[in-house]
Amino acid sequence: MQYIENKTFDEISVGDSAEIVRTLSAQDIDLFAIVSGDVNPADIDPDYDPHDIFEKVVAHGMWGGALISGLLGTELPGPGTIYVDQSLSFLKPVGIGDTVTVRVTVMEKHEATRSLTLDCECTNGNGVSVIRGKANVIAPSEKVRRPRTAMPQFHLHKRGATYDRLLEMTAELDPIETAVVHPCDDLSLSGALEARKLGLIEPILVGPANRIQAAADEAGLSLSDVEVVDTPHSHASAERAVELVHEGRAEALMKGALHTDEIISAVVDRKSGLRTERRMSHVFALDVPTYPRPLLITDAAINIAPDLETKADIVQNAIDLCHAIGIDQPKVAILSAVETVNPKIPSTLDAAALCKMEDRGQITGGLLDGPLAFDNAISMQATETKGIVSDVAGQADVLLAPDLEAGNMIAKQLIYLAGAESSGIVLGARVPIMLTSRADGQLARIASSALAQLYVRHKLPVAP
Repeated sequence: MQYIENKTFDEISVGDSAEIVRTLSAQDIDLFAIVSGDVNPADIDPDYDPHDIFEKVVAHGMWGGALISGLLGTELPGPGTIYVDQSLSFLKPVGIGDTVTVRVTVMEKHEATRSLTLDCECTNGNGVSVIRGKANVIAPSEKVRRPRTAMPQFHLHKRGATYDRLLEMTAELDPIETAVVHPCDDLSLSGALEARKLGLIEPILVGPANRIQAAADEAGLSLSDVEVVDTPHSHASAERAVELVHEGRAEALMKGALHTDEIISAVVDRKSGLRTERRMSHVFALDVPTYPRPLLITDAAINIAPDLETKADIVQNAIDLCHAIGIDQPKVAILSAVETVNPKIPSTLDAAALCKMEDRGQITGGLLDGPLAFDNAISMQATETKGIVSDVAGQADVLLAPDLEAGNMIAKQLIYLAGAESSGIVLGARVPIMLTSRADGQLARIASSALAQLYVRHKLPVAP
């Protein structure tokens, strides 16, 4: 156990000193910006004007000041120290990767106030002063020795970081013509128009024209150069959107302010729908703060209790999407409650059969393994603890749920308990369908648009 111990006023002599050494990381800069609220671009934005005097990302000046404070409070004098005054001069910038030595030296003792004046200096790896100053503190009068407090672990994650990479991939692509079905509220309408602004889609708004215009007016949005196809109600909106696909005018569908079953019913209609030889399935593409890559979960919205043949199509749809977003050989974990085949658990039998289907070329383009419990699919620690030897376990790109209930619960738990951002599309129809929830915000709609654009521009439509 590590201990922290102070020096009382009576134990300290003029000339006593203490030091610590720290190397500045990008995470240090982010943490300081979060705590202080100081988001000066010179400190956090690598794309900031190159004519800035520093010409690189540098630490906040008070990052070094905070190190001095930490040294005074933990080493000399240590616990019980009361800060009275601090003066600092910032002489040179500190950049990411620079190693800083922080040193405090007692210059004066003041018996009347039992206080100290200390010289404070931070030097870089070349021994050059970057911060100089003085501190006045009241030294502790009682001896303190106690275990060093274990600080909580933290994980920094920029919201939507995974989606930012998707947007970068779309930069050179043409927008996809998209029938936006019944965008009669602020969220669905503004999401579609923002996706248009980013060059992801070219929207055709399908719904009651008066309601769409009212939503635009309420949100302060202009529809002057956007096509609106007038329909009387949501069912008609879904049917007309499907017709636009048949007419070759739409390359994708986007769900607006209507129920999922309304748009899906029009899509699966045996006479006028968009069915193909492939079973349709939904893929959640999640940006999970604690996971190092995009995490796809399927199927959580379309197939309630899929059989083996349906699961094969669900897996292939997810693999195809992975290819479109730049994952050349996606790792697919087939989930169950255990990682061994058990005849009493049907999902384990399906998992074993799906793996053999991949061996025989019935599923292509990915690497499958299962059955795997959820922890074994996404945690290398859990995989190693259980002695599982697998190229998929612990590092899955895709999680195949045994049924819709399990898939939906896994996705929603990650969203609401782990802070994951969600997006998703339906694949297997003639065109992809951006199937966001009515409660989803703009980020989910933009990310879903990026998925659809990458998919359409990467892959030829599935044969009808």
